[in-house]
Amino acid sequence: MPDWSQPMNGGCRCGRLRFAITKPPMITMACHCTGCQKMSGSAFSTTVMTPSDGFEVIAGEPVIGGMHDARVRHHHCDHCKSWVFTRIEPDMGFVNVRGGALDDPSWFAPFVESYTSEKLPWAETGARHSFAQFPASEDYGRLLAEFAQIP
Repeated sequence: MPDWSQPMNGGCRCGRLRFAITKPPMITMACHCTGCQKMSGSAFSTTVMTPSDGFEVIAGEPVIGGMHDARVRHHHCDHCKSWVFTRIEPDMGFVNVRGGALDDPSWFAPFVESYTSEKLPWAETGARHSFAQFPASEDYGRLLAEFAQIP
């Protein structure tokens, strides 16, 4: 696994909402679903799946945006409205941080891409694994283990 310096810091566009990641990422992903296209204003959203106990908001107070779903909570900066991270309730042990919200996203590359069934024809990520929807629950263990072995 790459030796990511800890903490990895990041935040929203205006800098009022800041976070720290203190544990190595579990996996990186890109989602091509039309919902992510609309929320990101791009062809896909990016995710750095981070252990819940390795993620902390260190400045600002996020607000809920996006779907306003009771279970999937999209956290945004109240001032600039940047989509910074997503939590699933109840806590499933991870937080999905937007890759572009990192102060240094230069290392980021999607390992998995999901919802290729809704992918824009020109959008290419270079991900090692592609799925028409989300990976099946039974696939995640294998994918996380493979990601952890990246030299």
